[in-house]
Amino acid sequence: MNDLLNTALNLAQAGLPVLPLRAGKGPFGNCRTCAHNACGGRPNMKNTGPCQCPAPCHAWAAATTDPRVIGSPAWARAWARAVGIGYHPGGAGLTVVDLDSPAAVTWARQSLPATRTVPTTRGEHWVYQGAMRSVNGVRDGVDIKSAMAYARWLGFGVGATTALPDVVRALAVREPATVRRVPLVTVTASAGGGECRHRTPAYLERGIAMAEQRITEARSQVHVTVYRTFLAVLSAHGRCGCLTATHMARLFTAAQAKGESPRHCADAWANARTALGM
Repeated sequence: MNDLLNTALNLAQAGLPVLPLRAGKGPFGNCRTCAHNACGGRPNMKNTGPCQCPAPCHAWAAATTDPRVIGSPAWARAWARAVGIGYHPGGAGLTVVDLDSPAAVTWARQSLPATRTVPTTRGEHWVYQGAMRSVNGVRDGVDIKSAMAYARWLGFGVGATTALPDVVRALAVREPATVRRVPLVTVTASAGGGECRHRTPAYLERGIAMAEQRITEARSQVHVTVYRTFLAVLSAHGRCGCLTATHMARLFTAAQAKGESPRHCADAWANARTALGM
């Protein structure tokens, strides 16, 4: 049996929806019948839908755990030409944070909760338990692959898979097109300045310092970067009472040094709190 096919069957048995990948790490293109969705559209996340093509068509949507499909003659022809295995993280209830550079890996180690990590050619995959929408380019060298996306299977990696944290979910949130205006430029922190109940003071200080650095190093999309950074800080510390006006002032100062107005800082902070239900 083809080694890739054998591995794919084992992964499917473990609950991971798989698909063959061609040279170049991409999925096989649609067959002539399915080209340009002439078949009526691609299947949904459960591999059921208007298209019943037996070939591994429609990229991520073709991923399946059904051994009869994976080992079928139509798929066998693809496996014979395949160079790798892809899988649909969202279909298995997973999210992959794809770190595509050493700088991105360094950022993740300083900013994200530890979880299972898989080495890649240029960086690492950080795998969390929980699904979300997929977004590319959430920051330099960082993509999120979960629902309606595929990731390349590169092994089980090391470490325990931990729950998908709010700080990763926050990376995929776009600032509302219409901002909610607040009457005052000065906005207070979400809860008055107590000691963090679930993190050490050093953890909070490092988080604020990393947030300042992220804003300061933004070379484009400063407006969006400021909002996402505020969202990440609030998701980690906004409910525990550890943020103070001093912490906010540091973040606002960093944003204003990049050209953001005090009004925008206040709006971005208020919008982040609203997005998190605070």
